[in-house]
Amino acid sequence: MASLLQRLLMPAISQRLLSPERLAARRAAFERRRQARGAPHQVHYFHQVDDPYSALAAQQLPALMARYRVDWVPHLVPPPAASAAPERERLVAYSRRDAALLAAHVGLHFKDPGAQPNAAILARVLGQLAADLAHGDFMTRAGERSEALWRGLSLAGEEAGPIDVAQALAEGGHARQQLGHYLGATFFYGGEWYWGLDRLHHLEQRLQALGAQAPGVSGCLHPPAPDLAPPCLLDSPAPIDFFFSLRSPYSAIVAPRVFELGRLTGAPVRLRFVLPMVMRGLPVPREKRRYIAADAAREARLRGTPFGRINDPVGRPTERGLALIPLAESLGLGQSYVSSFMQGVWAEGLDAGSERGLRRIAERAGLDWAQAKLALQDEQWRQTAEANRKALFGLGLWGVPSFRVGACAVWGQDRLWAVTETLLSKANS
Repeated sequence: MASLLQRLLMPAISQRLLSPERLAARRAAFERRRQARGAPHQVHYFHQVDDPYSALAAQQLPALMARYRVDWVPHLVPPPAASAAPERERLVAYSRRDAALLAAHVGLHFKDPGAQPNAAILARVLGQLAADLAHGDFMTRAGERSEALWRGLSLAGEEAGPIDVAQALAEGGHARQQLGHYLGATFFYGGEWYWGLDRLHHLEQRLQALGAQAPGVSGCLHPPAPDLAPPCLLDSPAPIDFFFSLRSPYSAIVAPRVFELGRLTGAPVRLRFVLPMVMRGLPVPREKRRYIAADAAREARLRGTPFGRINDPVGRPTERGLALIPLAESLGLGQSYVSSFMQGVWAEGLDAGSERGLRRIAERAGLDWAQAKLALQDEQWRQTAEANRKALFGLGLWGVPSFRVGACAVWGQDRLWAVTETLLSKANS
């Protein structure tokens, strides 16, 4: 857990590291070095053959080649290490379901077959893609091969031997690790990572700002989906279960949006808090922590949410913060309190482990500090957090933020549009 010195220094350090000014300076420095070498724009793409998100990304590779005058460097990679992918079975099953949802939303092709690809066909397609990689055909063939794989087929074509496949995977995995990531379906340019279709627009905007697009290209293949409905109070809308952790930056940046969605539609938002993964004994590798912080800052700027002056509430600060949620809810101040806590530790650098910091968070949400101090002695919240975790696992999910509306259960701050669509479809049915 963070020491007192870390808590004192962390806000200023994180604010500097995640500032848009520093990001702009790093980008400019990279471009100066690239131009001094006379090097072209070069984008790396990392493809995991049995990953549904990679199947979606692969469908867009030919379009990206046509849209941008850059050198594309594809790689084959193995699945992420166990430390970067806790609850792997749930992750694999959810990835198929979520990729099918996303494909339908953006007009691509992917259907969840209910299981991972047949091992023999998977090995055959992996060999074909290794050969494509060696022959320079990967960018044009990966999409159709991936689509065939998930339909239980394999296309005819030259195949690489097992040594070539093993070498391709080893080289791709090493390159990914050296550059600092852990997932497939990822793009890398100039020190920054872009995961899947959900972050592709960030890469496109950056390339367009550099003038790397082909003539006539504008806009993005997949602009970020609006995730809030227009003001339209619904008749008896279904409640939104909001599963979150006070230590999750993605929970922090989506909290004000899901609360606003509830206000706009009249849908009750039920607070389903859970303990952070690291406080449940699940490790988070360094490269994952670094990517999440940078990505959350990028997404926060996109949504206009304050973020970046961080005082990590891991440990005691989170426990104290959770202890006050039942009190806040009993007074009708649950959303105000969660919003105040999230803003305090993720945007203002408040130390929720100190009396001064937590008091400020509580009182501006409308809580009486004398009542709050009494509530801190009640540990009933632990049973509630565990019940919420079990409910989350029962939905086939494990990470936060997650949402449930009726039969729709989704994970990620960038899936709030699915919650909105479900609310509106129920209202119109």
